[in-house]
Amino acid sequence: MVIREASHAGSWYESSGARLSQQLDGWLAQVPDTTTPIGTASSQQGDVSIPTPSARAIIAPHAGYAYSGPAAAWAYKSVDWAAAKRVFLLGPSHHHYLEGAATTACDKYETPLGDLTIDKDLVSQIKQQWNLEIMSLDVDEAEHSLEMHLPYIYKMLALKNPSFQSDSTSIKLTPIMIGNTSPQTEQTYGTLLAPYLSDPANIFVISSDFCHWGSRFRYTWYQPPDGGAAGNLRSASAVSKDWKIHESIAAVDQESMDAVESGSHQRFLEQLQRTKNTVCGRHPIGVFMAAVERAEGFGAEDKGRMKFVRYERSELVTSLRDSSVSYCSAFAVM
Repeated sequence: MVIREASHAGSWYESSGARLSQQLDGWLAQVPDTTTPIGTASSQQGDVSIPTPSARAIIAPHAGYAYSGPAAAWAYKSVDWAAAKRVFLLGPSHHHYLEGAATTACDKYETPLGDLTIDKDLVSQIKQQWNLEIMSLDVDEAEHSLEMHLPYIYKMLALKNPSFQSDSTSIKLTPIMIGNTSPQTEQTYGTLLAPYLSDPANIFVISSDFCHWGSRFRYTWYQPPDGGAAGNLRSASAVSKDWKIHESIAAVDQESMDAVESGSHQRFLEQLQRTKNTVCGRHPIGVFMAAVERAEGFGAEDKGRMKFVRYERSELVTSLRDSSVSYCSAFAVM
């Protein structure tokens, strides 16, 4: 039996199961029972309950828990976990270059809370259908975009899923690492993922941070509020006294969130092309959006369309010397 170790435990998040469980409980407790979505359109559609019945898909961040753990709680608490039998986990590749996608060779994924069981039958099936690479154990354990979601998945199943409470091996995980995919490849993968969306036993976790701003990320985009020319900052003198850098970052992220909420894969691609926003999970998000566009009965009446409920940043940038990463949480009713 091959078990993927929790390689980032002890550095990116707590390695003690007891302390980690307590930490996750605390963040989940801070999420209210109702909230107003934060998309430009969704904010006008009234409050939503948390959790929301039939919510089966989320976008959530994957940074160290000290930074993104509280924001991720909003996505995880929004999901209706009770009937889940399988969790699809889609995340970007940060270290291993590929133009397609890859999945795991492991039997289990370790977390400090307990192990999650891989759906070996489905992994084998989609490996063939999608023509996926198989990650080496080194590649698998180096990638944090999948691992950072595992404790939250385990926690929510343990809290809300009766089958998991009786037998933790009864709920299976299907991890897919999405590479630097072209729009056409995202559409192809979306077509292959689409048939799984209608099954009420399937949960979809899409792993992504949003804007990575600063010279260390090679992205210093500044978008003036008056519609002036936007571009990467070269000098602090280009920053308006009335429109701080962090306000520009928020505006660009808002456009990205609105594009995702629109349900149009093309609109999302065009927004990223125009602003170059450094959304690291753009490709997993694109695959999911393409799947919703192709799934029978989806797209109409907002089915499968994300609603963003939380937006946070690691720092409020006011200087070219600063940097920040944005963390967004969203859910979709399926």
